[in-house]
Amino acid sequence: MSKNSRLVYSTDGGRVSEKPQNTEAPTGDGIVRIQRSSKGRGGKTVSVITGVPLVGDELKSLTKKLKQVCGTGGAVKEGNIEIQGDHRDTLKATLEKLDYTVKLAGG
Repeated sequence: MSKNSRLVYSTDGGRVSEKPQNTEAPTGDGIVRIQRSSKGRGGKTVSVITGVPLVGDELKSLTKKLKQVCGTGGAVKEGNIEIQGDHRDTLKATLEKLDYTVKLAGG
């Protein structure tokens, strides 16, 4: 490649994979917090669960169970669980049955 040319496209790198998954459980105060949020979602409300000491497939499995309990959709984003709609009370009761210390955060 010459010094003055600009690289437009290259296949040297092959497929670029997603961010590497964190294999360590997040460290915190051991309290799972549930808050309601609608920022950046076009006015749609979601319940955001933070502080869950799980990673990878365990976190996805818990998310699936919570989505089934609430009867709605959701996802894992950046280590947090997002459940569509305001289901904080239902989520709190479910997580407490699973022996987590839970607090409702925010308004």
